[in-house]
Amino acid sequence: MNDLTLPEPITAYFAADLTDALAVARCFTADGRVMDEGRTHVGRAAIEAWKAAASTRYRYTTTPRRLEKHGEAYVVTSHVSGDFPGSPVDLRYTFTLKRGRIAMLEIAP
Repeated sequence: MNDLTLPEPITAYFAADLTDALAVARCFTADGRVMDEGRTHVGRAAIEAWKAAASTRYRYTTTPRRLEKHGEAYVVTSHVSGDFPGSPVDLRYTFTLKRGRIAMLEIAP
């Protein structure tokens, strides 16, 4: 799968990513997990805090460029550019979905 027709929870995540930490958290299951920069954030409150901190620390844009399906996981390669060290960079967002929400997200180079 190489088109960019993203599943709805992933589309909602990228739409909210730059502007609304609460909306990002609502994309996840109640016990959802985010793994980013060597840390794991569990639950909607922790995910909201993670996203709010990242949005405060850096200004950036995210452009999904490729979608692959690997078993139960959706891997979105996204071009990320902004005022953070190493910008611009292509990152892999690996999503696992459960009942119409994101159960797990891992962000890695």
